[in-house]
Formats: sequence, structure tokens, C-alpha cells
Amino acid sequence: MAVTYIKAFERLSKNVVPSNYNLKLVPDLEKFTFTGTVDINIEIVQETEKIELNCIDIDIKSALFAGESTFPSSEIKYDKEEEKANIHFAVKLPIGKACLKMEFTGELNDKMKGFYRSKYTNNAGEEKYLAVTQFEATDARRAFPCWDEPAIKATFDITLDVPKHLTTLSNMEELSTEPSDRDGCHVIKYARTPIMSTYLVAFVIGEFDHVSGKTDEGIKVRVYTPLGKSVQGEFALEISLKTLPFYHKYFGIPYALPKLDLIAIPDFSAGAMENWGLVTYRETALLVDAKESSAMAKQWVALVVGHEIAHQWFGNLTTMEWWTHLWLNEGFASWIEYLCVDHCCPDYDIWTQFAVNDYGRGLNLDALRNSHAIEVPVKNPAEIDEIFDSISYSKGASVIRMLHSYIGDEAFKKGLNHYLTAFKFKNAFTEDLWNSLGLASGKPVDKVMTTWTSQMGFPVLSVSQEQVGDKKKLKFSQRRFVADGSEEEEDSNYKWLIPISISTSSSPTKTVLSTLVEGSEMEVSIDSKPEGWCKVNLGHVGFFRTKYSPEMLNALIPALKNQELQPRDRLGVENDIFACAVAGLMKTADFFDILTGYTAEDNYTVWSDINLNLSSISTVMQYTPVFNEFQKFVLSVMKPVAQKVGWCAQESEGHSVALLRALLIGKLGRLGDPDTVKECQTRFEKHISGSEQIPADLRAAVYGTVIANGNMRTLEQLMDLHKATTHMEEKDRILRCMGGNNSEELIKRVLKFSLSSEVKSQDTVFCIAGCTRSMVGRKLAWQFLKDEWNTLSERYAGGFLINRLISSVCSDFATVEMAAEIKAFFDANPAPAGARTIKQSIESINLNARWLRRDEENIKNWLTARQ
Repeated sequence: MAVTYIKAFERLSKNVVPSNYNLKLVPDLEKFTFTGTVDINIEIVQETEKIELNCIDIDIKSALFAGESTFPSSEIKYDKEEEKANIHFAVKLPIGKACLKMEFTGELNDKMKGFYRSKYTNNAGEEKYLAVTQFEATDARRAFPCWDEPAIKATFDITLDVPKHLTTLSNMEELSTEPSDRDGCHVIKYARTPIMSTYLVAFVIGEFDHVSGKTDEGIKVRVYTPLGKSVQGEFALEISLKTLPFYHKYFGIPYALPKLDLIAIPDFSAGAMENWGLVTYRETALLVDAKESSAMAKQWVALVVGHEIAHQWFGNLTTMEWWTHLWLNEGFASWIEYLCVDHCCPDYDIWTQFAVNDYGRGLNLDALRNSHAIEVPVKNPAEIDEIFDSISYSKGASVIRMLHSYIGDEAFKKGLNHYLTAFKFKNAFTEDLWNSLGLASGKPVDKVMTTWTSQMGFPVLSVSQEQVGDKKKLKFSQRRFVADGSEEEEDSNYKWLIPISISTSSSPTKTVLSTLVEGSEMEVSIDSKPEGWCKVNLGHVGFFRTKYSPEMLNALIPALKNQELQPRDRLGVENDIFACAVAGLMKTADFFDILTGYTAEDNYTVWSDINLNLSSISTVMQYTPVFNEFQKFVLSVMKPVAQKVGWCAQESEGHSVALLRALLIGKLGRLGDPDTVKECQTRFEKHISGSEQIPADLRAAVYGTVIANGNMRTLEQLMDLHKATTHMEEKDRILRCMGGNNSEELIKRVLKFSLSSEVKSQDTVFCIAGCTRSMVGRKLAWQFLKDEWNTLSERYAGGFLINRLISSVCSDFATVEMAAEIKAFFDANPAPAGARTIKQSIESINLNARWLRRDEENIKNWLTARQ
């Protein structure tokens, strides 16, 4: 919001407005340094004796103001905490246009931020380095002095002086190549970029292969891979060539650049980065190997490619005014990536998976009292890093999906076109998007959506019914949903305008009534026979929980059993009941009862969500004497489904069957089902010997099973596999599972291994997280984090990987004593970029403890009664 923005942030360039950067960089990949010059065309709008800009970890050797008169700098002062450089002059600089010329040096760091180095092994087995950029959110200032704010846009002329044998890429196409003063090097100048934000500037220098193609509109698309792996870029290329025309048509605006490059980087902290015209990826988010990649990995690549290409319009062409509006970039792209993949790969049933991947994830985080609004004031880099989370991405995507359903696809497309056209090459606020969509739809978009973006949390709708003839009168009441079920005085101030849709037994997949819930209570009437059921929130599009009266819930159970409800609704009913049980609005045994309605369930995503919820119960049940009985119950629920699916893929089966098979085998194996463990061990031994390879779809399940039921020899075999493979997805799945054992000796070895040279910094967090499945592993991982805190905090300082590390290690304890211990540690060892995550983790622990105190006896009695 404009007022929030002004209060939260005072723009750095009060006296100076840049228009163009002429940037030349000379990297030295042997010494891990770079030198550079930048000529910035500026306009002085108010007389000043100093120019203040962003700069950190680079040394400005000289600065010169060149206007009608030329003045060298008299002094350059740095403010490391504020990440600024103040260039002072002996005279006042006159109003008007000029050029600020600077020479500087810097380090190709190993922090995966700014202009950094990434290590790889070439085909000859030699260790080599490439240089790459990662500037979002505030790290362009680590590569060159600049005004590093999204609203201070400029054009960029980029020149690189690099070794001739290396592939060199930037946002735009090459304009010219000339000899360099350095032996074996040449100077490449790139075409001028459109006006854009500094965080989107990019360049890469290294050894790569590539595959390429062109869209019907003539846009050149290239996918760059490690040497010898170009074939692994073909799937991403195929998706890209379908995606660019899809977005062109959907937005009604062509792609703005002549080319689009996608490139896999060996060391990369995020999943991908949408640099305009040069999108960078983790290898696992871009490369697909026909033999080594699972169906899940292939699907992930499709989603990430769809997400980053969406940013070429939504984020790059039109950019948020300030990081308060980050969700305009990330929430929107996280929604439309599903629309894109549904278009490119309709067999993925991807919108059903949205219910778990984003909708459910957003609800779970936003139910905490230490959540935050979609739009939150941010003032410094640490606060910016904190909001790259499930609220900006997953909740943002979910409320966009709800809005799309509320106003309809045609009005939505029309509104997007208006918005992108009006703010092309400019910056925008959230309200600007609401205004465009409101004009297109004629609906009160701003009024409705402000209730979802300006306050944190979401409602639970309690609904009851009264039969009046052939009609049902439905009574709704809303209140804020909080994960632990607590009520505080401030909660009464939270109210939402809630778009809802209702289906009935006579029309189970279609909306019979669509309306807007306003205020604390509301009543509606619908046509429905006395024996019929009503389902609120068709397709689970609305971002809220539904709590049915016992009568309404009992009427829905037969519809779950006979699959009269569509998968998203079957999932939604189960998920809402589980959340209500955790919050104390129902009993956990009620959730167990409802699972009896899923005996015939065969949908992967429904089972995926059930599995996540059972895993959450397992986390707290580990602290009780009936944990083994609980595991037997889970086994009894899931084994019949696994037996139907079987071990072997059928030619006619769909994409989601492969995902379901892997899920069920992995779950049964970790539960210790004898038949599953034996089969996994047999297949693993054949795989190790080379006599019979495990299909890629089943490897994570088999690896997880054998280590859960294995010993140190098993771990050593997995480590050997990790070392031998060059495929990053294979390395990733091994790292994530190798700590899933109850042996202290084994887990300690995995934790030590996580910081070894065998594990890339980008993957250490996931290796540690894999150790936290058990009580033993959780305790050891926490001790390891404390012991290695200086190393880990330095490695991930100011980045979102530190938040993932804290959350994965800390959140699953279930005692108030552990909550206090974790708080005390971080009070003594502050982590500014993880401050909110620390509070959320402590809240999650207290939530687990409260849930356990409240329902342990209830769960015990239910498990005892079923024996």
C-alpha cells in the first residue's frame, strides 16, 4: 500500500536519478576476483555535495562526476551495516544531466549471492569454476555500485572481458566481439536491455552445452547444461517453447526480448531466478534424464520453468514498487505456473496437486500467530529475505486462484492485460492490480481482496443446516482460524469478505450457489432434499477452513467412500477435519474415523495429503507409549492401497499412478512392513551390484526404506552411490534420505558428512533436515546446529536457506522445554534474517505440546478400541 510503503522506506536516491548503466566487468576465475568500471548516466535533481548509492563487498577505487564540469571524488565512505557507499565531492554538484564514472574491484565469493563462483567437474575430471550472478533481492550491489531498489529502473549496457573458450551469456544478445588486452580473452558487448530493475541483471561465464529452438513468433530459446548433458535440457526446451506462446496469448502481450536463455548452475541457493532473458536454475529444477529422472522431478521442472517464464511479464515487464509487494511477483507466478503446466501437460492433474503443494502449505503457515500479512512493511535486506516464504508464494497463489474463480477467466485475462499494458516497463502497487481486475469484472475486487492481503491469517467458516421443505437453510459464522485453537481479544477484529461456492448431492461437481460471505454471520437457502448432502467450498478454491456440524459431516461420509465427491473435495474434507483436530475444534479420533471413508481412495494427491497429516500425528506420537500402535494403524490404512497399485508400472497407467506407487512404498517401508522392506532390500542389492537398476520413480522410496531398516554398511553403500553419480537429482534424493535411521552413530556420521566437501553448500540443509524424522535424529540435528552454528550462519548469512535450516531442525519437537531451549539459544545467537522463522518454529513446538496434552488420551483410547 502506498502509505505503508512511504512509512516503511525512504528512497536512497533523493538527489540522483539514474537512466543507464554502462558496465564492464573483467573476472579472474583463477584468483576469484573481478575488476570493473561503470559509467552511470544520471540526473541531479537537487544540488548536493555527495552521491549515496548501494555498495557492499566491493571497493570503489575512484569516482568521477562528469557534467558541464568534471569533479573527482574527494572522499568515499562506506556504511557496511546499511550497505551504502557515500561519494563526497569538494563542491556542490549542479542540477542537470551528467555521468558518474567509477572503477572498482570485488571478490567472486562462494556465498551463492552477488557475483559468485560455482565449482564443477569437467569431462576430464578436473575441478573448474564458473562465474554467475544472483542479485535478488539486494545483491546487485555486491557486483557493482548501483541504486539497488526495484523502482529505480534503468537500462544496462553490459560488456564482459572473458577467456575465449568459455560460454558467456547476459540478459541480451551479443552485439559485438573484439580482441582483449588480455591473452586468450575477448571482449563481448551485449545489446542494451529494456529499462529494468537491478535485481534482474545477469551474466554467466563458464563451460556449457546447449539445445535450442524458436517459437512461432521467432523468439530464440536456448537451454544451457553442463558439458555432455545437452540431451537433459530437451524437456525444459519443449516446455519453454509451449509456455512462451501460451503466456503471450493469455496476457495479450508478446514477450519483450528477442531471446530467452535457461541455464543450469551447479551451486545455486534458490530453485531458480527469473533474470530477464537469462533464467538461472538449480540443475534439479531444469535437467531431465530419461533414465535417471523420476516423474515427480519431471513435473517439478515443468512447474519451475512455467513459474520463471511467467515472471518475464509479471515481475520483469511490470515490477512491484517495493518489496512490500513481493507477492505480486511470487504469488502470481506460483498460481499461473499451474495454469501453464495444465496446458502443457494435461495428464499431470496438476490443479489437484495445487491443493497440497501450495493451498495446504499456505494454510498451515498462516494459521500460526507468528505469520504475517501478504503485504508487510520491509526496511532492510534481512526483512526482505524473511518474506520469501509460503505466505508470499503459496498463500499469494491461493488468493489469486480464489480471485480468478470469483471474477471468471475472461474478466481475469482482460484485467491482466489492462494492468500489464498500463504499467509496462514501470512499477506498480497491489492496488493497481485490483483496480484493473475490478474494471474488467465490475466486481468489488479491491474491497474483497484487501481483507486477504492487508491482514494475516484466514477464517474458519462454521456451517450448520436446517431443512425447510425441499430447501436447506445454511447458517455460516466466521472467526479467525488459529492452529492451536486459542482465542484472543484481537481475533474479533479479523473479518474477511469470503467468496464461497456450494455443491450438493444432486450436483456434486457443479456450483449450485456462489455468494460472498460478509460479516460475522450469514444465512442462505439452497434446493436440497432432506437426505441430500451439501459441500461448501467446491474444489477447495476459497482460502479458508470449513467446520461442518456433525449432521452435515456424517452426510458427506458416504460421498467420500463412493467417490461421489471429486478428488479436490475429498482431500479438502479430510484436510479441514485434520486442521480442526489439531486446533482442538474436534478430536484427533474424529480424523481417524473419517479416514474409514477413504478405503477405496486411489488418487495420488488425496493420499499425499493424508500421508502428510498422518506424518504430523506421527511426529507427536513419537513422544508417547502408543507410537507402535499408531504405526500399525497407519500400516493398516495404507497397505491395501499399495497392494492394489503394486510394484510394477503398467504401460497404460497415468502420470499420477507412478507418484502414488512411490509414495505408498516409501511410507510402508519406513513403517517397517516386512514384505515391503524385503522387496526394497532385494532391489537395492541388485541395484548396487549393477545387475538390475531400480526405476527412477522408486529410488527415493527404496533408498529411504533400506536406510530406515539398515545399518552403517547401508549408509556406506548410499554414500558410494552419491559419490559415483553425476546426476544431481540422484545426489539430492540420496542426501535427503540417508539420515532416516534411529542409530545415533549413523546419524552423527550423516551430519558430519553434510558439511564435508562431498556435499554442496546448496544441499547441506536438506541433508541435515533428512536426519530429523525420528526423536533421536531430531535431538542430534539440533545439537549439531548449535555446535556448528558459526559455520552454518556464516555460510547462509542473510539468505533464505538459513530459514529452511532453522525450520526443519526446530519445528517438530513437542515439549515446552525444547521450545524454551531453542528460544534461549537464538536469544544468545541472533539470526536477523531468521527472526520470524524462529518465532514460528517455537510456536509450532508449543502447538505440538498442546495438541499432545489435549488429545493423547483420546488417541490412545481410539487405538486401543480398534485392536
